[in-house]
Amino acid sequence: MARVQMDRSGEMEVFVRVVREGGFSAAARTLDLTPSAVSKLVARLEARLGARLLTRTTRALTLTDEGRGYLQAAERALRALDDADQAVGSGTVRGRLVINASVPFGTHVLAPALPAFLARHPDLTIDLSLTDDVVNLLAQKADLAFRVGTLPDSALVARKLGQSRRVICAAPDYLARHGTPRTPADLAQHNCLGFNFRRSRVGWPFREDGREVEVQVAGTLLVNNGETLRQMALAGIGLARLSHWHVVDAIGRGDLVPVLEAYNPGDLETVNAVYVGGGQVPRRVRAFIDHMVDVVAAAPLFVGG
Repeated sequence: MARVQMDRSGEMEVFVRVVREGGFSAAARTLDLTPSAVSKLVARLEARLGARLLTRTTRALTLTDEGRGYLQAAERALRALDDADQAVGSGTVRGRLVINASVPFGTHVLAPALPAFLARHPDLTIDLSLTDDVVNLLAQKADLAFRVGTLPDSALVARKLGQSRRVICAAPDYLARHGTPRTPADLAQHNCLGFNFRRSRVGWPFREDGREVEVQVAGTLLVNNGETLRQMALAGIGLARLSHWHVVDAIGRGDLVPVLEAYNPGDLETVNAVYVGGGQVPRRVRAFIDHMVDVVAAAPLFVGG
């Protein structure tokens, strides 16, 4: 029978940390080890595997082909070990939770919900990235993502948190200079700000004379995330169509003014938590989803979780 090697997971963790932190010294600081100790552990790992994992220069560390393959396998193994510990643990939520969210939802809903969750789970580290791009959870090594809008078909598991209607709005200064649109047709004379990525609808929908119509709009600015679009509307550049939860505070302060509400079709934008299915869902993922379900349910701007 092969000899049991008791220290393999420790070597894996050190190697993964070196790659994540970009060097031996940075990894040593996070592991409370000396740089020489980290270097020796990586060298011992390479000797055991019989392969060079890292190419070292005075300026940088570069993964070899063998190193890239081992990194992916090591991250999967460490995550499985963490999941196994949590599956039989005392109920403590621990480890590293990698989250991806859209910029608006992450800024206005998710981030304010983090302090209370971290206070309840001090053994957990959250790694949060905000982008309106739809990321590949496996490629980005993310545990969980929060996505707003229609979900593409995929193997991911989705849990609906809530829905919110959309609203067209503009700054009072813009409306003072260009007038307030009274009908959807008036938008042809207005600067309608939009997104530079593909959406399920190209135009803006309205309900007019009892039927839904879609009006093609155009403007001088396209952006890649809703938060920038909101900021540009606040700056008086033009009209923007955004989720109600995203602009309700600005509307309440009078910084933005809703327009064409009589033609609002009432379409709802859904917020979902998505994660990779199959097997045991890690306790840290389940706990954070449950936390966000409660956060969204308590917000009057969302409906139908």
